[in-house]
Amino acid sequence: MPLNIRSEVVNQLAERLAARKHTNKTEAVRMALENELHRLDETVPLRERLRPLQDRVLRRPATGLEADKAFYDELSGNA
Repeated sequence: MPLNIRSEVVNQLAERLAARKHTNKTEAVRMALENELHRLDETVPLRERLRPLQDRVLRRPATGLEADKAFYDELSGNA
């Protein structure tokens, strides 16, 4: 089924992409739609991306040491 784009802004964007990709507007729109769908499919929410790091940090035993200014000064070599 044909797609009729009535927005001049969308038409101009399609023309710009087509020019950069050395193709026609139809192919440019197809590529843009496929790329956006792929990007959305591959997107992993931040919460899920951070979960492995959080689990790793929580598995480490607590040292009981206080992370105060002296602690950070020692880490940076300013003791």
